[in-house]
Amino acid sequence: MNALFIVLGIVLAIVSIAIIVVIILQEGNQQGIGVVTGAADSYFSKNKARSIDAFLSRWTKVFAAVFVVFVIALNVLSFLQEKGIIFS
Repeated sequence: MNALFIVLGIVLAIVSIAIIVVIILQEGNQQGIGVVTGAADSYFSKNKARSIDAFLSRWTKVFAAVFVVFVIALNVLSFLQEKGIIFS
């Protein structure tokens, strides 16, 4: 196995773990529940949560894009190696 495949595999594993962590850190979308239970949020807590949620949402998209790029790169490299075009 080539060192490039190992490096890309390690980076893919790290990005996968990062996606899992960022998704777990995001809050659920339960906006109407507070009104029913009497625990409505204040204006400040809503804005704080929104900024954190926006930050986590942005990083989820970034990690997902990096994940897709690395998966495609690994598959293309594997295909090219199988055909004997590179890394023979």
